[in-house]
Amino acid sequence: MATTSKNPSMLDVFERNKYDLKTSVKKSRAWYAQQVLLLNKQGITPNRIMRDTTNLKARIIPGNLYMFFYDPKLKATLPYYDRFPLVFPYASIPGGFMGLNMHYLPYPLRIQLLDRLMTFKNNDKMDGTTRLKYSWSLISGVSKYKAAEPCIKHYLTDHVKSPFKKVDSADWATAMLLPVERFVKSNKERVWKDSIAQATS
Repeated sequence: MATTSKNPSMLDVFERNKYDLKTSVKKSRAWYAQQVLLLNKQGITPNRIMRDTTNLKARIIPGNLYMFFYDPKLKATLPYYDRFPLVFPYASIPGGFMGLNMHYLPYPLRIQLLDRLMTFKNNDKMDGTTRLKYSWSLISGVSKYKAAEPCIKHYLTDHVKSPFKKVDSADWATAMLLPVERFVKSNKERVWKDSIAQATS
């Protein structure tokens, strides 16, 4: 459950806002809307998150969760894109990596997909060592992971515009609810509508 106090310094968003995945996955849409409203009132922004230097990394490790600033190479031809992705990388590839950007889903679906992906966690510690050990081949075509399809993105390292903010597994549920998606060329409602259509087709 989130706290409602506002701390202008925003030194550590995750320390002040704790959500439990097992509880959150059972909540109603109204509950999600309320939590996002509370988080919005705290003035949480990408810049304030990145200002806290805790857990800033120079490179990714597949299976961890990261936030970072990104400027796509082909942005001119994309219908829309997210400047501040929230990504579970699952494969390193030449020049970059593949990952699931959870921002492409509305908040309840993010939590639902995260809950299902927890099947692939490498341990039960839920600390800085916990990662998701999965590949696209493991979840592709499996109906319960269908919501992952609109989240698949290819990121080029040369177009990453900040260090990577690693989110420890104890804070994954909180990260899913932070209203910090920054879509360009479209609003989040249109993006989520398209993603739901793809996930249910």
